[in-house]
Amino acid sequence: MTDPITVGVDGSPESRAALGWAAREAVRRDLPLRVVYAWHWPPHDMVGGGDREDQERWARGMVEDAARTVTDRHEGLRVTAEVLDGEAVEALLRVAGPEGVLVLGSRGYGAFVGFLLGSVGQQVIARSPGPVVLVRTEDRPEGEAGGREIVVGQQGGPDDSAPGLRFAFETAAARGAAVRAVRAWSLPPVFAYSPASLRLLDEAGGLEPYERKALDEALQPWRERYPDVAVTEHVEMGSAGQVLLSLSDRAQLMVVGRRAERSPGGGRIGSVAHAVMHHAPCPVAVVPHS
Repeated sequence: MTDPITVGVDGSPESRAALGWAAREAVRRDLPLRVVYAWHWPPHDMVGGGDREDQERWARGMVEDAARTVTDRHEGLRVTAEVLDGEAVEALLRVAGPEGVLVLGSRGYGAFVGFLLGSVGQQVIARSPGPVVLVRTEDRPEGEAGGREIVVGQQGGPDDSAPGLRFAFETAAARGAAVRAVRAWSLPPVFAYSPASLRLLDEAGGLEPYERKALDEALQPWRERYPDVAVTEHVEMGSAGQVLLSLSDRAQLMVVGRRAERSPGGGRIGSVAHAVMHHAPCPVAVVPHS
């Protein structure tokens, strides 16, 4: 990862939590921090419904205050503050590069605030070329210590899950944390088996050994690239979303992949990412498949 870490702020408690998370991560990775706000959105309650000039003045002051907060807290952190002129979704996507991280505040349970109001959040997450991290108000630095793991979901083949695994291992290496790689599986209907898949299952010795082998193969290149990161392989029968959520209390960060689907109503997100980002109590990174 080489691009700055970008955090969207709007003056809300959720965005302040996102700002704190993004600043700590920028320090750990020795990356610049970019603090942004799309100023011409419908006025925040704090704006008071003033005219355009008043709104712009409030927006610039709010972003500069946010930048000063993290600069004072983290000596040496490189911080820029920027008011984005444009519709919120498109403005955020302009600064969400494939090699950077976009950090946003979230209430979860379906109620996003600020940049994630209504369908905006889903469109940003579904269309972002890089990881989007969602942070709740309750997030604290203490949650990143004490042996808590980076929990990452792995599905499909090695290529499908590579971006999510990369992000999980990079984060674990920067924090000195361990990775728990999770592969959930369920019994497919009999008609779903092809002769080729039946042969692979037979060679692996059954469904669970097959799933364990698939997880091990997906992890192998990342184990080699990050030999100092401790890894726990977790294979469990059940819904992927439910299995991941059952492990969220031991996670300092949860990483899930997603396949973006476009619909007439805007962006859509896969069921696993949707469940985790709405219900996990820890920060959640949603990483697009390659």
